[in-house]
Parts: sequence; structure tokens; C-alpha cells
Amino acid sequence: MLLKEFEAGAGMLAPEQIQTLRALASELNPVQAAWISGYLAAVANQGVALGGVASAPAEAASTAVPLTILYGSQTGNSRSVATALADKARAQGAEVTLVSMADYKPRQLKSEQQLLLVVSTHGEGDPPDDAIAFHKFLFSPRAPKLPELKFSVLALGDSSYDHFCQTGKEFDLRLAELGATRLSDRVDCDVDFEDHAEQWQSDVLAKVEIQTEGAASGAAVVPFAATSQYSRANPFPATLLASQKITGRGSVKDTRHVELSLEASGLSYQPGDALGVWMDNDPALVEALLSATGLSGDEKVAVKDGEVSLRRALTETFELTLLHPALVKGWAALANNDDLNAVVADNDALKAFVPQHQLLDLALRYPAKPDADALVALLRKLTPRLYSIASSQSEVEEEVHLTVALVTDQRDGEERLGTVSGAFARRLEAGAEVKVYVEPNANFRLPADDNTPVIMIGPGTGIAPFRAFMQEREARGAEGDNWLFFGNPTFTEDFLYQVEWQGYVKSGLLSRIDLAFSRDQAHKIYVQDRIREQGEALFEWLERGAHLYLCGDAQRMAKDVESALTEVIAQYGERSTEAAETYLEQLREAKRYQKDVY
Repeated sequence: MLLKEFEAGAGMLAPEQIQTLRALASELNPVQAAWISGYLAAVANQGVALGGVASAPAEAASTAVPLTILYGSQTGNSRSVATALADKARAQGAEVTLVSMADYKPRQLKSEQQLLLVVSTHGEGDPPDDAIAFHKFLFSPRAPKLPELKFSVLALGDSSYDHFCQTGKEFDLRLAELGATRLSDRVDCDVDFEDHAEQWQSDVLAKVEIQTEGAASGAAVVPFAATSQYSRANPFPATLLASQKITGRGSVKDTRHVELSLEASGLSYQPGDALGVWMDNDPALVEALLSATGLSGDEKVAVKDGEVSLRRALTETFELTLLHPALVKGWAALANNDDLNAVVADNDALKAFVPQHQLLDLALRYPAKPDADALVALLRKLTPRLYSIASSQSEVEEEVHLTVALVTDQRDGEERLGTVSGAFARRLEAGAEVKVYVEPNANFRLPADDNTPVIMIGPGTGIAPFRAFMQEREARGAEGDNWLFFGNPTFTEDFLYQVEWQGYVKSGLLSRIDLAFSRDQAHKIYVQDRIREQGEALFEWLERGAHLYLCGDAQRMAKDVESALTEVIAQYGERSTEAAETYLEQLREAKRYQKDVY
């Protein structure tokens, strides 16, 4: 509301200027927005035009060797590392351009002199969505020879997958094939990437050429507007306001609506962003693991900040609920169990085993007695869990809402819970402290033009960001049509936020809603089936400029939905399958098709 009032009072700006500002603001994270605010304040204080402010620093920096930092990020990790790298490089006096691969013009490559790439790998070796176009260009015949380029790659990935850090490896090899020279060797990072990323940053910045001889050492200092001090590395201790089950008693799912207070944090977010949640391990789980391994918990072990008790390290530092192949192999070497040895010897069996077990299962089913140091040597560090934000600050102000499905399974008659979802569902009461930070997602944004139609596909907890979208569009007074596809097992037990969606339908804000409750009839119906049923209308919406959004499970749902979308575009657009796939790809490149899948 405050933003609309501000825009209403901006009589000195032409409508097209306001539209340009909106478009820019939709792509900025909070730190970037603060920088822009500070920059404009500096311009106003100096009383000159933007061109006048820029001319002096530009002349001084004209002899500096430019440094371009590109990032390709699915969950925000690559973006955050690249941003930190850019800050360090600027502090050293570098002339830095930091840009997402999605926004980079690949033909600029031939004029680059120094290039640093930070890129994650998505799924089974695929580039993240915002790196697809750049990856495609680099491996095309149009890619230029790059004999003058110096580069280095930081690859982020998950060693649980066969194609670990595949995208980073491909970029590294391809740039070398095109004649570029490595500033430093590629570094491949696992999910606990921080230490390796910091070392790579230090190594590569020691080799980057900051200025040529005779370059001016002065740099224009642009004031920053106040912004939050809280981040992934320094999370905010939010107060848990509520964790309410929103599925029925008879549901096969336990899905929670979680509300957290951000009061006094300075944290801000946009619809489409994620909330990172740091959570300690369940003390009961730690005690069960200590009992199973015959350790007291009082043993001292080394962590990054010094030496602590094993009990504290297992509670606060190390991952206990998510296995990875190296951990299973390491445990097999300790246990020397024939059954477990057979699992690790079969790659397919190992891949199936990892997501179906926790560390405690290994300790109970395949007993071993490692000492404290040997145990922690097997473990990864705890990492935050990311949740799509289910609220708009236009509606909830200094709160943030999440939609969290309890991760639970039965092992030998005992319940195994996910670290964060288990805490929200079983352990934490209102008033508890939860460490959080905002992870911006510039690749999942509402259209800047409020008249643009929006199609939202979000089964299960994929509904979360669309609740935020609707709150935001209502607050803006957006007049564009809105269409929701939602699915879950049953209407009576699993229609998440049912009253709210019915209210949006009644008010006219939600133009259409198509529901797929898979277990409410003899044959199962999913959102992709509703997409095919409504294909003609959906294609008509796309043809009149609708933006398309997909949120939810990446392994099966997203693939099935994309298959249905391709079929619809082919049928009603009278295109071949290949042409329909190209149509969908063009929507993605135009940021009219955006995904938040996990």
C-alpha cells in the first residue's frame, strides 16, 4: 500500500517512467534495491544528472581491467556466493559487472577480458533455469573463440547425484576449448559449500588483474541505504507465532501453515522469494545416535570455530537426517556388514537407499563403533532448508508465512522426521526462536504490468508462492486475470487455504480455478490432466500475453506438467512437438514461464 501511495504522488514522473521503475524493482533483491536507493540519493544530493555523476568515475576507471562475474542459480546459493565475490573484488578496486546468466548477452563474451563463473547444477546434470540460454549459446557454433579471456569457475552441486557439478565442469571445459585461459582451476563444491567457496574466492581474487599501470586509484563511493544485517551467514532469530495443521484428520499428509515474526529485523521480501530456515537437530535424535554408537557425547571434536563436545556438534553443526553416498560408503567400511556392502557395490541400489534412510538407521541396522572424530569425519555440515514464502508483506507486514509439509517415514516401528518440518510439527511451540534469512528469487516474479494475466500451477505445497502472489495483486489493485491449478489427494482433507481461495473467487480476483483431487474418484486425476482438459483456454491466455508459473515437486510433477503444456501448445497452436517445445522455451527466455521446483 505504501508503494502505491508513493507512486500516486510521483506527479513529476511520466507513466512510462513509473512502469520502468516497477520493472526494475521487480528484479532487485533487497540489497540491490538499497544500493539503487543510495545511488539515487547521491545523485540528488549532488544536484546533477546521472550522466554527470557517472562521468568522473568512468574516466578514472577507463584504464582498469574490467571483471565480469556471472552466476547461474536455482536456489540462490550461486547468486549469494557471486554477490559476496563481487563485493570483495570491488573492495580491492576492481571494476565489476555482476549479472545473472539469464540477463547476460552472450555475444559480449568476445569482448570480455576477465570472467568468473559461479554456477550450480540442477537435477541430473542440467543447468539451472537461468543458465540454460547461456549454456546453449556456449555449446553452439555461434560461440566465439576467446584467446584473450582469462576465467575461473566455481561449481556448486550435490554429490548425491551421479552428475556432480556437471554444469560447472561443462562451462570450464568449453571455455578452455574456445581458447580461454584459466586464472585458477575449477573448484567443485558439495552442499556444504561455504569453506570451499571462500577459499576459491581468495585464490581467484589474488590472480585477478585489478588495474593496469597508471590507472587512477580513486573510486566514487556511493552511499548505501540502510538494509538488514541478516543473511544466510547471520540469520535473524525470528519468533514462531503459529504452526497450524491445515490438512484434515483423515489426510495422508500433515501440512502446516507456519507464521514467523520479522519484527525489528529490517528483512524484506517479495512474492516469489524463499525463506531460509536454519534448525538444530532434535536432541532426542542426537541421544539415540549416541546410544547406538556407544559414545557418551562428552568427547571433544573440532569444528570451524574451535573444539566442542560431540553432543553439541551433532546438535548444531552436522547433518543427521539426510544421507549421501560417501557417508553410506564410509559407514559400510566401519560396519563391514555383507548386506550394506552389497548396497554400496551396486550404484542403483545405493541411489535408492540414500533417500530412504537416515544416519540413525545405519547405526541401528548395521552397527559400528566409530570414535568421535571418525564419526564427524563422515558427516556433512547442516545446511538451511529453503521454503517458498506464502505471504506478501503488503498484507502481513513484519511477518512471513510458510507452507510446510511434514517429512516423515516409519523405520522398524519408529518415526523418522525431517529436521525442519519435524521441528515445526512436533517440537516447537509458539514463542520459540527460529533462525531465518530471506533468499531472493529474481526468477520467480509477478509481471511488472498489473494488467498481465497470470496462470499459476501449484499442487501440494507448491501453492505457497501463489498465496503470496494473490495477496500482492490484491494489494496492488491489479486488474490482470488470475488462474490457479491446484491438486492434492482429497477435497475434504487437503484443499490448502480453501476459504481464502473461495474468497478470491467470490471477489473476482481469482478469475478461474481448476482443482485435481487425485483420490476423490476411482481413477486418479492430477493437475496435468486438468491442463489438458482446459488446453484451448490455457493456450488462448498464453497467446494474449499471460505469464505462466509452476511450483512444486521437480522429480515427477514438473516433468508431467511440462509434457502436458507441450501437448496443449502443439494441439491448439497447430505446431509440431518440437515447435511446441520451442514455444515454451521462448516463454522461458522472455521470463513469461518461471519455475520454482524442488
